[in-house]
Amino acid sequence: MTEAPTMIARIQGKAGWLTFNRPKALNALDHDMAVVLEQALDDWRDDPAVALVIIDAAGDRAFCAGGDIAAIYHAGRAGNFSAGPDFWRDEYRMNARIKEYPKPIVAFMQGFVMGGGVGVGGLTSHRIVGDSTQIAMPETGIGLIPDVGGTLLLSQAPGRLGEYLGVTGSRFGAADALLTGFADAYVPEADWPALKDRLAETGDVGVIPQALVPAQPSRLAALRAEIDAAFAGASVQAIAQALAASGTEFAAETLKVIRRNSALSEECTLQLVRMTRESPDIRSALSNEFRFTARALEHAEFLEGVRAQIIDKDRNPQWKYTLDTLPPAVVSGLLAPLPQGQGLSFA
Repeated sequence: MTEAPTMIARIQGKAGWLTFNRPKALNALDHDMAVVLEQALDDWRDDPAVALVIIDAAGDRAFCAGGDIAAIYHAGRAGNFSAGPDFWRDEYRMNARIKEYPKPIVAFMQGFVMGGGVGVGGLTSHRIVGDSTQIAMPETGIGLIPDVGGTLLLSQAPGRLGEYLGVTGSRFGAADALLTGFADAYVPEADWPALKDRLAETGDVGVIPQALVPAQPSRLAALRAEIDAAFAGASVQAIAQALAASGTEFAAETLKVIRRNSALSEECTLQLVRMTRESPDIRSALSNEFRFTARALEHAEFLEGVRAQIIDKDRNPQWKYTLDTLPPAVVSGLLAPLPQGQGLSFA
């Protein structure tokens, strides 16, 4: 029996329709899926029969819970440091395609939307969330940085919410997705099938409801002043000091997370979010992110982070650095421009 494709591409009515189809793997995005997605977008770009694109996912648990990084880990452990950059080059080019697409793309993001899932759904023109939605860019917990254009979204969040979400990797639901600019509309998930069919039938994004409000209120709105004060710090160490001096329950919880994640990844994330804020376009964001990820297997703490969280699952990464011992030169080295010819191409 032929296996079902992990990324289904088809045309229904006036819609090009892409469906993540790895529900047992929480629709984790692998290299082949990224290529299929990009090819479909290229095919539909100039097709007059396609008025808009719908991206959704099979299963209830996840839209896409991230990139499939186990293969990259095993290649890196075997001394192949090019497997990661090869995947990320293709993935980042696909991310840019989505953000720059000339036709509307509507993403229906249920359940977990993390990492690579944000790089697909979060960069579309019309992003719909529901009551099960849980978004996060949790890369600092595996020794990486929020990539796939994540730094662009984080840099555009109000105040210092982007720094907070990027450094800590905290999850947030529908109301906070709307607050931070990771989503455009809330629609109850029971209404999604009918809305998808209406989009395909009409080819008109004007049928998306705009005035509906999640029942669960925003968590971050109430914490905004405290987050803005602490995460204005010039470094993660300064942020940690501000949190330690604050003494609130939120500050204590946040400090615990910061001390658990990779200090190297956290500091690079902080700087990348601020770099992208100065040049807020998708190609600059991805190119800056690739400075880190191209070097991540060989020079950062990615392999140890993936080992602890995904491979051995002991949840006890042995990071090389703490906030107190992190050399600035290591951070600047990972974020320095890549040698000519080694950066990203968006062609």
